[in-house]
Amino acid sequence: MVTALDKNTALVLIDLQKGIVGYPVVHPIEGIIANAVKLVTAFRKAGLPIVLVNVNPAGAKWMTARKDSNQTPRAPFKEDWLDIIPEIKTAPTDIFITKHTWGAFFETALDEELKKRNVTGIVLGGVSTSAGVEGTARQASERGYNITFAKDAMTDMLADAHEHSLKNIFPRIGETDEADKIIEKLMQSV
Repeated sequence: MVTALDKNTALVLIDLQKGIVGYPVVHPIEGIIANAVKLVTAFRKAGLPIVLVNVNPAGAKWMTARKDSNQTPRAPFKEDWLDIIPEIKTAPTDIFITKHTWGAFFETALDEELKKRNVTGIVLGGVSTSAGVEGTARQASERGYNITFAKDAMTDMLADAHEHSLKNIFPRIGETDEADKIIEKLMQSV
């Protein structure tokens, strides 16, 4: 349950891009997107930073490392694979980050962009819960950010992975709640 949001909190949405939202997920993607859009609208109204992260794994070292799973997406991708979905109305003031691994902080300018804006807390959502969202959350936690997870603005391809992140990982590094409750707290903090 969200108890507070820092005065300088940023919304960080992970991999809400054309190439990812078409994957089969455990929750209807339309609802996840609708809640992400509500968060974007609220953060924009509050004048707080919005970070839109996409993933381009092409050429990343982890793509060629040995692993048991064949679930890793392979390049080449469609031309618009990296594009943020049109439901998320972007603005020139948004921060755009392209990551190459699960976490959005590794080898990107995300930490610097947040620090330039004196951000001390982040609200996270996106796809997928157990990979991009959790990877970014772990890295944010290591950097001392207060983290709030919008549980109805994220989903996963695997139900048990989604539940594991929500029940076992996220409570150890942040607070979890629904988008509407987070928006209520946001309106109280500005």
